[in-house]
Amino acid sequence: MRMWLVERTYSDDEQNMVILTYATLDGGRYFRKERALTSFTDVRDTTAAVDADPENVGAVDDPADRERYAAEAERMKRAHDPDDVI
Repeated sequence: MRMWLVERTYSDDEQNMVILTYATLDGGRYFRKERALTSFTDVRDTTAAVDADPENVGAVDDPADRERYAAEAERMKRAHDPDDVI
């Protein structure tokens, strides 16, 4: 399932943790990745899109979040190829 990067936040609970949120173009489904920022030499690219297993995808219940995710996913799709490093 193709998902586009819609949000990148830092965890309040744990230091050095970034949360990447990807969503479908309609904003109705999301996929999250958590990454520890262990060092500056630890290179892990963040791409504009990922293909997520449907079993690991959740539903976006909040209508405002769905609308925001849809707008950002569409913007990312227009501006980037799926494998572009963001």
